[in-house]
Amino acid sequence: MSWTDRQRSMLRAMGLAVWTPSIGEAEPEPGPPQALASEAAPIDVPPRSVAASPTMERPPRAAPREVEVIDLAGADAGGVASMDWPTLRAAVSACRACALCESRTQTVFGVGHPQADLMVVGEAPGEQEDLKGEPFVGPAGQLLDAMLQAIGLSRREGPPEQQVYIANTLKCRPPRNRNPEPAELAKCEPFLRRQLALVQPKVILAMGRFAVQQLLGSDEAVGRLRGRIHTYEGVPLVVTYHPAYLLRQPSDKAKAWEDLCLAASLL
Repeated sequence: MSWTDRQRSMLRAMGLAVWTPSIGEAEPEPGPPQALASEAAPIDVPPRSVAASPTMERPPRAAPREVEVIDLAGADAGGVASMDWPTLRAAVSACRACALCESRTQTVFGVGHPQADLMVVGEAPGEQEDLKGEPFVGPAGQLLDAMLQAIGLSRREGPPEQQVYIANTLKCRPPRNRNPEPAELAKCEPFLRRQLALVQPKVILAMGRFAVQQLLGSDEAVGRLRGRIHTYEGVPLVVTYHPAYLLRQPSDKAKAWEDLCLAASLL
């Protein structure tokens, strides 16, 4: 495969070694990128063979709803389930369902195309997300952007099939970036479920333990759940490591690249 300068730059940003043929050497047949590894110690991972999955027809998108008049501060799960995008965003911004509202700078709603084919679900906002009001910013967000760009996706540019929609399980930052508590996840779950229902993605990428617990209801480790296709309400779901974890454990970037290729193969 011939890589453009832009693609090579993005792959290098991810720590992905790009094979370059020597003079007179035949270039191999095109295939999926081999492995994502740390820049300090590139890892060669054999290409993963993914079994063909049944073709799933995407349900028709719901017609836009008229904005409903709802008590945003006290909206229950039933009310959230009928909200359109503007009303949902306003409800998240006004939410005071748990104590996290007392310490947040602002809520972190989501970013990307509202009808994206791929939806990325993370865990909880950190300090920089709380300040900016957008999920996955800072070093972890830069790594995620590089991973997405390597397979031709973006959080801001292009049609639905070339964009992603990114949301977190929690919409407010836990103090000192502690782990989310079960009660906090439960209060935020209706918001995430409604985002998933409005986006109607073809594939979901769950990044990190709490995203997996929220979507699959499983306490198993990410390492035991990754590498295969799960489903969330009929939508294929792929489990992978959170980018913040990959920054601490760069040796697992190769596995995350496999997961990303698996999700891309389903689009």
